[in-house]
Amino acid sequence: MTPLTGLPDGDDLPEVVTIGVSVSVPDPYGAEIQDARAGHGDPLARSIPTHVTLLPPTEVPAAALPKIEEHLAAVAAAHRPFRMLLRGAGTFRPVSPVVFVRVEEGAQECRLLEADVRSGPLARELAFPYHPHVTVAHGLPDDALDQAYAQARGFRAAFAVPGFGLSRFDADEVWRPWRSYPFS
Repeated sequence: MTPLTGLPDGDDLPEVVTIGVSVSVPDPYGAEIQDARAGHGDPLARSIPTHVTLLPPTEVPAAALPKIEEHLAAVAAAHRPFRMLLRGAGTFRPVSPVVFVRVEEGAQECRLLEADVRSGPLARELAFPYHPHVTVAHGLPDDALDQAYAQARGFRAAFAVPGFGLSRFDADEVWRPWRSYPFS
């Protein structure tokens, strides 16, 4: 587990913290997707680092964080680095107004990680079945979603995934990396 600097710890935390767990998409790919998201008019583009979700936003008591961090360290220790290939576009429409880049390689590893992360102190039900992806547009008008889909069809990025991270949703409504968990 690698702590990140500049973030509140211990007594500086509110009683309840909103966390998420994800695989980061490294730059230049992460920045390219974030720029595309902003270009489509997504107001959340600059407040959410580019990622593949392993645990969606989840409220937890701050007092539970030590057990959660132990759990995440154990999950990381049980997994190995893998290759991820992002390629092409997908959408959850009409169920949800989301356009995404598909996880072509690494999807099975993400499914296994997600199941392990979302167990123990982080066990919870999901609103939708887990589907690894990288969001490009969310909650926008249909024409903007169509444009995002057309643009994402040509996207391709391959990179190594050395671990995952724990992020926190702060009072300013920005997601910030908090801890990183390298694989064994």
